[in-house]
Amino acid sequence: MQERRLRSVTGAVPSNDVPEEDALRANVYALLAQLLARAPDAALLDRLRNLDGDDSEFGETVRTLARVAQTATPEAVEEEYFDLFIGIGESELKPYGSYYLTGFLNEKPLARLRLDMRRLGIARAEGINEPEDHIAAVCEMMAGLITGAFSEPAGLAEQRAFYEQHLGNWAPRFFEDLEAAQRASFYMPVGALGRLFLEVENQAFDMAA
Repeated sequence: MQERRLRSVTGAVPSNDVPEEDALRANVYALLAQLLARAPDAALLDRLRNLDGDDSEFGETVRTLARVAQTATPEAVEEEYFDLFIGIGESELKPYGSYYLTGFLNEKPLARLRLDMRRLGIARAEGINEPEDHIAAVCEMMAGLITGAFSEPAGLAEQRAFYEQHLGNWAPRFFEDLEAAQRASFYMPVGALGRLFLEVENQAFDMAA
């Protein structure tokens, strides 16, 4: 059932280099990274409009995202993204691990993440000014660890350690806040999708322990 739900979100064909379920997990992380790094363009909105889901809560959230994308325009979503994450003076949300874990930006959680990035061979992309503990960046890192984008695919123990240190200890609260944000319309189901997906991840890691 989990595999079916993930497929409904990504619509992607899994890579032959990693198990199908892991590739589908990576695709969800990559989709969340795309949606949270910047406002989606017209091509990504078109892709979202074609998503479908099953009758689970996760699947219903996928359908909600598809419905919201049907009427969304790049201009409107860009304005919403700005209000939520950038703002004039103060954004509604601060999508950084350091902020959620300490109340401040650029604190020890970011330093710990940078140490693990060096150890794992993950380099900061050129031209990116955001701190590496931005939610989109950490989701992208999880996707890369699963698929082997940085070297070889990481084993489950390595994935779990990275997840618990840099994502699972704050991102569920971020997604809950995004889902409930006053200025969220398009991004409300994105928040729900992230929240529900991380619930699945937590359960899977706990079962594998």
